[in-house]
Amino acid sequence: MTDRPRVFVARVIPDEGLDPVREACEVDLWTDELPPPRDELLRRVAGTDGLLSLLTDTVDDELLDAAGPQLKVVSNFAVGFDNIDVAACTRRGIPAGNTPGVLTETTADLAFTLLMAAARRIPEGVDYVRDGHWKTWGPMLLMGVDVHGATLGIVGFGRIGREMARRARGFGMRILYHDVHPAAPEEEAELGVRRVELDDLLRESDFVSLHVNLTDETHHLIDADALRAMKPTAVLVNTARGPVIDPEALEHALRTGEIFAAGLDVTEPEPLPADHPLVALPNCVVLPHVASASRVTRGKMAAMAAANLLAGLRGERLPTPVNPEVYE
Repeated sequence: MTDRPRVFVARVIPDEGLDPVREACEVDLWTDELPPPRDELLRRVAGTDGLLSLLTDTVDDELLDAAGPQLKVVSNFAVGFDNIDVAACTRRGIPAGNTPGVLTETTADLAFTLLMAAARRIPEGVDYVRDGHWKTWGPMLLMGVDVHGATLGIVGFGRIGREMARRARGFGMRILYHDVHPAAPEEEAELGVRRVELDDLLRESDFVSLHVNLTDETHHLIDADALRAMKPTAVLVNTARGPVIDPEALEHALRTGEIFAAGLDVTEPEPLPADHPLVALPNCVVLPHVASASRVTRGKMAAMAAANLLAGLRGERLPTPVNPEVYE
């Protein structure tokens, strides 16, 4: 028998996180590429002291009941925590942690990559060559829209939104932003940005990049009316959460030319089926939620998730709790 704490880790994560957890705990690790089915997740958490979860694992009253009263901590391998019923954890005195900060710049890199790939039709060009269509240089071939000197509208001006602004400055872009919480005047001056209402941002921007949390207010924030307000040459980028965009309205806007293109790292539903209409559209670049997928960043996320898990098991305050009120 061992007195080491028992934990369930819901997917293989980088060694920077797995190694310290294995050193300190009895680890039940889910090794499949796909997340554990719900019934299996409920069975595996039973009697555990800690859970290291992913966005694909719903942590609610049912799961917490299945785990049992000895559960001390939930550590989410993500900056988001839409999958966790935070109030349910708090009611039971269970701290929940996430991995903020470390993926900010990596996510902004990916958002700007999507912006440029959609604007300059990069995936279409790759397919054009691979399919054997490239016979000569053509003056009308795969014309896109310019990035330099264009207007970027940033919806949600948190850490990632600010990093998008820094990248846009290097391309001489005019930068607008919309957020319910204005940045300080000195920060606006430093980043060269101006706060506007959402309607004005949609109407004036050549590129619209979404960086908001998913709430009742932001669900389908970009709907048919919002898309109609955008320029027909505009590009929409989403690295926030899929349901911020109404997918049916987006498909219609892209197919009918209401907007020029879109670049999506997150979708509704997620994952997006291969036969979904958005996947078939040449002017829609869809990635499988990989904004934080650099080796360094995922390693840092794993280390943070492990630090939260181990702190909770020791009865210490989590380094990055999402429910700090649990300590009050």
